[in-house]
Amino acid sequence: MSDKFRIASFNANSIRNRLQVILDWMSANDADVVCVQETKVRDEEFPLGPIAGAGYHVAFAGQKAFNGVAIISRHPIEQPVTGTGISEWDEEARIIRANINGITVVNTYIPQGSDVTSPKFEYKLAWIQNMRAYFGNSLSPDDPIVWVGDFNVAREPIDVYDPEAMLGCIGYHPKEHAALDYAMNWGFVDVFRKHHMGEPNQFTFWDYRVPNALKRRMGWRLDHIWATKPLAERSVDSWVDTAPRLIEKPSDHTFIAADFDLS
Repeated sequence: MSDKFRIASFNANSIRNRLQVILDWMSANDADVVCVQETKVRDEEFPLGPIAGAGYHVAFAGQKAFNGVAIISRHPIEQPVTGTGISEWDEEARIIRANINGITVVNTYIPQGSDVTSPKFEYKLAWIQNMRAYFGNSLSPDDPIVWVGDFNVAREPIDVYDPEAMLGCIGYHPKEHAALDYAMNWGFVDVFRKHHMGEPNQFTFWDYRVPNALKRRMGWRLDHIWATKPLAERSVDSWVDTAPRLIEKPSDHTFIAADFDLS
């Protein structure tokens, strides 16, 4: 186990379109692990070659055109597991888990929910709540676990640019907050907020449909890095890197990262 562990999460909105962005970011930032969501590629078409050629290991679960998750690591990936093991929640490629450098890494792409009046919204709530059972079935809050991904929920008023107007909308709804808190209370700490408590305008997502959304600070913090308390106590930094959102043809999300001191 090395002393430093740097992990990031990134919704790529197509890994084939943004693989070089990911590899460049990993190299430039000396990242140990990047967890990717919305890979949008079937397993047989996943870009294994360039990732291996860059010296990284990878585990993934995909489907055509939608969803998909991957873990890219400079360390060997041990015991990768895809899905929750419950067929009701595994119709789509949304979760992958592995042991890396002595840490259990869980990468999720939580359903977006479509609209608060849609059955998809109720499915989203149930999916989030089920994560508590997912962790409880085989893991312990005393284990070193980091849970990352696009959660499709902004938890706090400072996680959206206009909390009064947006309250009750998809992604910032009291029912989503309750579901996410239920999962979080299994034993997780919001690592980013540990280091940026009360700090506004720390967003990871800016809607393509809003002109100059990033420059106008019209964003959401939908992407998260959470850790169990024993691991969260070892977190020494966390940040959002907005630069990849400013490149030509970016994802609508950007990287959120955290450092842990394992010495």
